[in-house]
Amino acid sequence: MQKQALALISIALCAPVFAADVAEDDALNLADATTETVKTEASAWRIFTEATAGRTTVHQPGVPDATEDTQRLSLDLLFDKKLTPELRGVLSDRLDLNHQSDILGNQTLNSLKEAYLSWQPQSDRVLDAGRINVRYGAAMGYNPTDFFREGANRAITSFDPNAIRENRMGTAMLRGQTLWAGGALTAIYAPKVADAPSNADWSADFGATNNRNRWMLAASQQIANNFNPQVVLYGDDRQPVQMGMNLTMLVNDATVANIEWSGGRQKSLLAQALPLSPGVAQDEVFRNRLATGLTYTSASKLSLTAEYHYNGAAVDQAVWNALRTSSMPDYASYRQLIAQELDLTTRQAAFLRASWQDAFINKLDLTAMLRYNLDDHSKLSWLEARYRLDKSEIALQWQLASGDNTSDFGAMAQRRYIQALFRYYF
Repeated sequence: MQKQALALISIALCAPVFAADVAEDDALNLADATTETVKTEASAWRIFTEATAGRTTVHQPGVPDATEDTQRLSLDLLFDKKLTPELRGVLSDRLDLNHQSDILGNQTLNSLKEAYLSWQPQSDRVLDAGRINVRYGAAMGYNPTDFFREGANRAITSFDPNAIRENRMGTAMLRGQTLWAGGALTAIYAPKVADAPSNADWSADFGATNNRNRWMLAASQQIANNFNPQVVLYGDDRQPVQMGMNLTMLVNDATVANIEWSGGRQKSLLAQALPLSPGVAQDEVFRNRLATGLTYTSASKLSLTAEYHYNGAAVDQAVWNALRTSSMPDYASYRQLIAQELDLTTRQAAFLRASWQDAFINKLDLTAMLRYNLDDHSKLSWLEARYRLDKSEIALQWQLASGDNTSDFGAMAQRRYIQALFRYYF
């Protein structure tokens, strides 16, 4: 595996350069890497603190719902600086102090999001080493090609998919990348570091992100102004190689279409959750995952997204209905695996999101999100109003999970909440 990994990295670093211009498509954050004439340098530090206070309805099976107060205090820091003309250092960390019921997780959790060095000997070659938050996917609500998302979230403070992707831990890896005009080739090797996740408050928790050897190759090429495909190959110690594709297309000046797909031979999620169950087939067959949709953005800064999601490895409607009415231990094991992998609970789902920047007045942003399970008809609704000041933000958030007690969203411990949020940038 180690020899294969080094070969992958060498491929990415030694791929031919087809033009002198370096495209930014799917590239790393290289904006400050090649410009020597710009004398003004932004601060290497970004630090903010965030405080929330609210009321939530806590749901437990067989017990009447209870209303409780919740508070959270978070500290988020990012250090990103060029240490030498060719070497860049990145450190990102988040500390969450939650004061709420034990059911929701009343604890302190530190998430080491990123800590790596980036070496760029040429403007079109980069080699990174350390813990890196690698995010892949063209869709917004569900990302079949985001293979490094599994186990990466120690604390989920918001169900906004942007926040989930931003606040998760990265994976310890070696990453090489070559860029050329309109395209990029990336190779990643992530070694096994620990066997199992850790619940310790201050743990770096490499057992959650690096519990097996993994690798990935990703190549992209802009074929036309409105056609930019990306192909992904992913492998690990637990399953055969998985394939993936990301495709974005500009339909018109205001509308973007996206298609994200992954597929490969693997066991079903139910088989992975219940490996010893005699009634669950453990065979590996080719399974597909898909997320596709449209995003429309108006001249008034209103953005509307609608997506359809499909997970061929999840249970279908009939199996899901049987699972949640027959064996509660099996049902709980399946849901635990879904939460760890941030995957779809059942085969089909829909996702809607609307965001309006500078709505009604300047610096006021409104966001609405709906997740809808097409198999059991449960849904998760989320609303936010956020006002941005020069060094701070104020927000009001509301969430409602509805459905049968054992449905996808109806079984959530946090049935509904309303909370105020204050963020201050130092």
